[in-house]
Amino acid sequence: MKLIVGLGNPGKKYFNTRHNIGFLCVDHFVHKHKLIYKKQRKFKAEVAQTQGAIILKPQTYMNLSGVSVKAAMDYYHIDPNDVLIIYDDLDLPTAKLRIRYQGSSGGHKGMMSIFEQLHTKDLKRVKFGIDRHPELDAKDYVLQPFYKVELDDVLKSIQTVSNIIEDFINNTTFENIMTLYN
Repeated sequence: MKLIVGLGNPGKKYFNTRHNIGFLCVDHFVHKHKLIYKKQRKFKAEVAQTQGAIILKPQTYMNLSGVSVKAAMDYYHIDPNDVLIIYDDLDLPTAKLRIRYQGSSGGHKGMMSIFEQLHTKDLKRVKFGIDRHPELDAKDYVLQPFYKVELDDVLKSIQTVSNIIEDFINNTTFENIMTLYN
């Protein structure tokens, strides 16, 4: 069983913000495959299920994402090697993707929470670039929507992430995924 995690914040206030790109990516995958999310209190998350995979949207707010991820992994007995996390990255240009199988949190509080809960940094991830704003504080900038001029590139990258998810679920080696999409 694979676990695909999109990071974001719950609620309409955050729906189309840069910080919610992980949610937007898994939502695209779920919609494309005609899956349905169900609220799962035991995971503090919305969950969709497909053949061989659980799609998880933690509803704990970003800084506590690890609580939800750990609960789902424990319940389904999912090995950390079978987890893929999708989240925003301020240090990448908008819509640029970077796929990694380990590394630091890069200051991302959702990833910090996951590392704390799982006691490992060896987790596969797709970092989705949201860029930095030269005049806005990062905590304010990540809670803004993408600019209209960015939307075509963002939508193309969301589609690419959906393809990455499919490949991951279909057991394409992660090295091949990194070669194909990085």
